[in-house]
Amino acid sequence: MMKELKPILDEQMNKAIKSLHNQMGKVRTGRATAAVLDGITADYYGSQTPIKNMGQISTPEARLLQIQPFDKTLIPAIEKAILAANIGLTPGNDGNFIRIQFPALTEDKRKAFVKDVKKMGEDAKVQIRNIRREQNDKVKANEKDKKISEDESKKIQEEIQKITDNFIKEVDNVVNAKEKELLTV
Repeated sequence: MMKELKPILDEQMNKAIKSLHNQMGKVRTGRATAAVLDGITADYYGSQTPIKNMGQISTPEARLLQIQPFDKTLIPAIEKAILAANIGLTPGNDGNFIRIQFPALTEDKRKAFVKDVKKMGEDAKVQIRNIRREQNDKVKANEKDKKISEDESKKIQEEIQKITDNFIKEVDNVVNAKEKELLTV
């Protein structure tokens, strides 16, 4: 039975970790990163298109993000979309490029972001624990229906716990790395 559960556990828990990584990428650290534009779309000839698909994004300096649209007529639409996304950044343009300056983070802002990061980590842990609970419930149901023995059920639940513990450690590592990145000036 564990052979059937392990791929399910790995897949679902890896999704939780991947989601955490995506959320962490959107947290500003005072350094320019294209991840802040993820999920922001702009009008591209009548359809909403992700900004990252509308031009080349680069970071020429540590705190500067530069977007070179494939079509210069899109500059106003991209600027408008970034402002509307309310990510706390103000774009500017010179007719060819859109430049977004990342302001240095204050100590209070860094601490607030660390708090947010820890909350995201806790949410990911809750997701992982919910996956564990669902799989344990399936095992207990099989034990109750006499499909597996009580000893086998305990062994499977212990294995599920080991897998869960490994994923929880991975969440802690991701959170700690982001926290260190945020607090490094």
